[in-house]
Amino acid sequence: MMHALRTTTLCAAVAAVAALLAGCGSSVKLDDQAPVESRTGSGTTSTTPRAAATGPSGSSSVTPVTIPGGTVSAANLGRLVYFDFDSFTVKEDFRPLIESHAKVLATNKGKRMTIEGHTDERGGREYNLALGQKRAEAVAKSLALLGATDAQLEAVSFGKERPVVEGHDESSWAKNRRAELKDR
Repeated sequence: MMHALRTTTLCAAVAAVAALLAGCGSSVKLDDQAPVESRTGSGTTSTTPRAAATGPSGSSSVTPVTIPGGTVSAANLGRLVYFDFDSFTVKEDFRPLIESHAKVLATNKGKRMTIEGHTDERGGREYNLALGQKRAEAVAKSLALLGATDAQLEAVSFGKERPVVEGHDESSWAKNRRAELKDR
């Protein structure tokens, strides 16, 4: 009788641990390279890992983008890039913002920028630190592809430690899933 009780308790404990681990899992592989979108003149779009978009030395072979309309000042540009849940892919909506900051950095080689990656409160501390880092690196890679140098950029993560909005709903979480571009 005692042996059957121990076996039942052990099985229940193993099942509980398995359920807990399954609930903490994510389909996002944080070791993967951030996808980089490239467009050809024919209007087709392809997505490749960052390593495939760079030359042998790791530097970008993409020509910097020239934005018409005169001088762009970093002071009047937006500073936030938002992300989908459990994602570090930079959305097309933020392309103009990133292009503008890349132009400022490309024309001012002495200028430096820190990109801070943030997440919402869901998930473990370590996972969110890694996801925040991937978000910051994805924005930094986008800037580098458009003319900024790696020496001008620093990607750091704060994970879920610095929420911009306190709250436990989708609206709050969406505002906390971000990368902030800061001059240094």
